[in-house]
Amino acid sequence: MVAELGLTEGSSPTRESPGWTPPRRVVVADLWPGRTSQLGSVAPAIEVVVVTNADQAIAQLADADAILGWLSPAILEAGPNLRWAQLPAAGVEQYVNLPGLADGSVVVTNAQRIFAPGGAEHVLAMSLMLARRFPTAMALQRDARWDIEPLTGPSPYSGAGSELMELRGRTMLVAGLGGIGTETARLANGIGMRVVATRNSSREGPSFVDYVGLSSELDSLAAEADVIVNALPLTAATDRVFDQAFFSAAKPGAFFISIGRGRTTDTDALVEALRTGRIAGAGLDVTDPEPLPPDHVLWTLPNVIITPHLGGDSDAHMERMWELFEENLRRFAVGEPLLSVVRLDRGY
Repeated sequence: MVAELGLTEGSSPTRESPGWTPPRRVVVADLWPGRTSQLGSVAPAIEVVVVTNADQAIAQLADADAILGWLSPAILEAGPNLRWAQLPAAGVEQYVNLPGLADGSVVVTNAQRIFAPGGAEHVLAMSLMLARRFPTAMALQRDARWDIEPLTGPSPYSGAGSELMELRGRTMLVAGLGGIGTETARLANGIGMRVVATRNSSREGPSFVDYVGLSSELDSLAAEADVIVNALPLTAATDRVFDQAFFSAAKPGAFFISIGRGRTTDTDALVEALRTGRIAGAGLDVTDPEPLPPDHVLWTLPNVIITPHLGGDSDAHMERMWELFEENLRRFAVGEPLLSVVRLDRGY
C-alpha cells in the first residue's frame, strides 16, 4: 500500500524525539466494529483501548500515548502525554491551528491518498457525464422521452457534428497534485487526455503529467484546459482562489470539477460563469456553503452535477484506512518515521 499510494514517511524517526520512551497505551476509535482491537496485533507491547465516541476517548486519555480517530481541543487537554494523533480524513484545515499542537510535541498524521482511487474515479465519472451530457439524458429518461436532439444538437451528421464531446485529445488541468489530484491525472492520461497541473511545492510531477506549473500559473493554464479539476486543500492561500478572475481567464466552455474543499471556490463567481456559459458545466462534490441549502441556486442549474462530499468513498477505502492505521501503529511502537505526517505550517 505504501508504494502503491505513494505514501511518504515523516522526516525523522519518532524515537529521536526528545525524551522518547516506548509507548504503552493507545486509544482508537472503533471504525471497524468487531475488528478494531485487532490493530494491536502489530504492537503487542501496547495496550489498545477501543472507544466508540469522543467522550469515551477523553475519559481514557490521561495516560495515553496516542489517539487514533479523533482530534479536538478537549482531546488535547485530556491527553497531556499524547505524542501522536492519527486522523481518518485527508483534510486538516480544522486542526492545524489547535493551540495544543503549537509546540510540535504531537505528531499529526492524516489519511492523505487513502481516498485517491475513489476520488479520481469520481472526478472522471463527472467529467464523462458532462462531456456526454448525462444530466440532459437523465432528464429525458425521467420523462420517458426518446429524443436525441437535446443531446446532439439539430443534426449530428452535418456541420460540426454532435454536441456530445470526446475527452480524448482534450486537456485537463489538475490543480493540486496530492493524492486525488495525482490519481485523477493518471486516469485522465489513461483515456488519452493531455494533463497539465499545478502544485505549491515544486514543478516536479509524474510522467503522465505533461506540464507541472506553480500555483501562480493557475490562471494561465486554465486558458488551455477543457476540464478543470479543483483538488486543492483549503489554506489561507487557496481560500476562494477559483474566483471571478479565474473563471474569466478559463477557456470558454470548459468543465469545472471540484473535489478538494468547497471554500476554495467563490460560489457566486462559479454560478455566474455557469449562467453565462463561460463554464459549460460543473461537477461539485464539495460546495460553499456545505451542506448546500435546499434553496440554493446550484441545485436548479441544468448543467451542474452535485454529490454530497463523498467523492473519495468506495468499497475499498476503509480497508486502505485499516492498513494505514495498522502500519502507523507498528511504526509508532518501535519509533520509526510515521506515514502521511501533516505539515501544520503549510496546512496539509
